[in-house]
Amino acid sequence: MIRPVAALVAAAALLAATGPTATGPMATGPADAAAPEPEASAVPLEADRRLGLPDDALAVDAAERLAAMSTEQKVRSLLLFHVPGTDPAAITAAVDAQGLAGVMLMGDNMPEGGAEGLAALTERIRPADGLPPIVAIDQEGGSVARLRPDPGRAPAELRGGAPEAVLASSTARAEALAAAGVDLNFGVVADATGDEASFIRSRVLGDSGAQAAPLVAAAVEGEHGTVLSTLKHFPGHGAVPGDSHVSVPSSSLDLDGWRADAALPFAAGVDAGAEAVMTGHLRFPAVDAAPASLSPVWHDVLREELGFTGLIITDDLLMLQASGEAEFADPAENAVRALAAGAGLLLYAMPADPAAAGVDVEALVDAATEEVGGRIDPAALDLAVLRVLLLRASLEG
Repeated sequence: MIRPVAALVAAAALLAATGPTATGPMATGPADAAAPEPEASAVPLEADRRLGLPDDALAVDAAERLAAMSTEQKVRSLLLFHVPGTDPAAITAAVDAQGLAGVMLMGDNMPEGGAEGLAALTERIRPADGLPPIVAIDQEGGSVARLRPDPGRAPAELRGGAPEAVLASSTARAEALAAAGVDLNFGVVADATGDEASFIRSRVLGDSGAQAAPLVAAAVEGEHGTVLSTLKHFPGHGAVPGDSHVSVPSSSLDLDGWRADAALPFAAGVDAGAEAVMTGHLRFPAVDAAPASLSPVWHDVLREELGFTGLIITDDLLMLQASGEAEFADPAENAVRALAAGAGLLLYAMPADPAAAGVDVEALVDAATEEVGGRIDPAALDLAVLRVLLLRASLEG
């Protein structure tokens, strides 16, 4: 259950200023990292008004957890994996062994019994005490719906229509997801395109950014206070041809061209209170040669220009490897680049054996840990971890 929004209090900043505490509660992590040497936090603990803290005590607790974490634990706490299957013990074991932020539910995680069956599963992966893992899902409606039947209408049915219809659909979907134990929905497509041949066309709410913007805001409003909302795929899949699952599509738009159209639904969703934004593996070479998911420039645009203060999540990083481009063949390097750019949560739609996807999780974690203080700014890492800790704290109870 998502608790009411409140500000991060001065007590947390005061605690951070005093340095780490020897007895502060530990964040979850691998057993062999259970007692690390605490590292001082360099981050100024500032409020994210959309992370949902109910009282001052949770802010202090989050600061204590941050101060007590090793660099390795911090890196692990920014990983969100798909763990296949419907065995809650196996899912919990994977989360605990890797020190994950949480799990992304896919079709193979859907048990018999629909929403009731999923509620039983998610209840069993939440600890009796301590921070719960984030339970996330892709539930847009229409072609992208893990939980079926979906109580809302498909985006293609709502495209270009009344915001009230989108609000009703989003509200119904959010209530069903919350009842099933889902916390975070990767469900608000803020892309826009009128191109019938576009990969993303059936999933958008508008032919243009201006048409989609009020509908995206309505979709966020419908989820608000029930599940956490994610806008995707920033800066806009509708502005690029191709499918980012198998390539890194490219757009000719410059920043001014992007502001005039593709930016509008994202700005509307941010203003409506979306708690998360998912960055796409999308190139805009006139803005930055790197795909947005690995681009400091696009992260700065999202933070500074759109004023977004919430959680920035990458799209599935395995998709970069699937592009076949040599630049993205190394999953550890992709993780380092994403964190260095400003990502706050790294998403992986892992198979049962990560090695089958070409991923050595330990090597990935080691590579990112070694780059903290190098390409990865320690204060930025701490702020990213704090956001996740606060979000997870807001899910307790």
